Amino acid sequence: MLKGKSLIDPNDLSTSELEEILILANDIIEDPKKFCKCCEGKLLATLFYEPSTRTRFSFEAAMLRLGGQVIGFSEPNSSSVAKGESIADTIRTIECYSDIVVMRHPKEGAPKIASLNASIPVINAGDGGHNHPTQTLTDLLTIFKVKGTFENLKIGICGDLKFGRTVHSLIKAMSHYSGVSFVFISPEELKIPYYIKKEILMKGKINFIETDNLEESIFDLDILYMTRVQRERFFNEDDYLRLKDIFVLDNLKLQKAKESLSIMHPLPRVNEISVEVDSDNRAIYFKQAKYGMYVRMSLILKLLGLK
Repeated sequence: MLKGKSLIDPNDLSTSELEEILILANDIIEDPKKFCKCCEGKLLATLFYEPSTRTRFSFEAAMLRLGGQVIGFSEPNSSSVAKGESIADTIRTIECYSDIVVMRHPKEGAPKIASLNASIPVINAGDGGHNHPTQTLTDLLTIFKVKGTFENLKIGICGDLKFGRTVHSLIKAMSHYSGVSFVFISPEELKIPYYIKKEILMKGKINFIETDNLEESIFDLDILYMTRVQRERFFNEDDYLRLKDIFVLDNLKLQKAKESLSIMHPLPRVNEISVEVDSDNRAIYFKQAKYGMYVRMSLILKLLGLK
């Protein structure tokens, strides 16, 4: 049972719990009206200490479409955080008014601290470069809807693999399935962290290669997961400017890819996918964004123990 639990790390969910959430999300997609009153009388608190569009809006839309209500902030300076209030005190206060909390924070581990001080479920909506489990659920639902399986897929991940929390979470989740392999495409400065390679890939005996060439890697991929180089993770502006446009997916590069390739992106994009790619049937990143709302509807219902 997921009722009352918090979701901080993708590994907090067993494979069977993941499947429960995805099955319910698919049911919601098939008949959303059936679920439109499930959360009547329930309140979702959104605590966003960091800018967000898709994640915050999709959580708010999810709760409203379930018949619930939303309170919260999207700018920490408008809250008591600006006065120096601790996360522990904030969460203890917020739980007096709400039934479930969603938190995004620039510091790794902040949502974990919140969950340890809360008596209601806390959902991590992204903490620094660490984890983004609901984006992972979104990615998994998208992969299952377009591929029909999680097994025997060759997944290319391109861009910022060092700071990309969506990347780290996706690798952890997909590593549970047989026959999965990875191609990591990044400059030297943004390579996948060693702890991910050691603790997840090497430990699980999962095949992977590292390269800095997108064009030569695209030909046999089943999924290409593009990511932006994140300005907010750099201390040095010159390093960001040097690396930000190092990979750009365009129609010319796609000529070398399979017709069955699926192009994903957690969004927002900057320049890493040319707008000309949007009209390609293989581009599914806006569909992916919509699936995010449905999977968050499912997660809210599961953590609140509602049907």
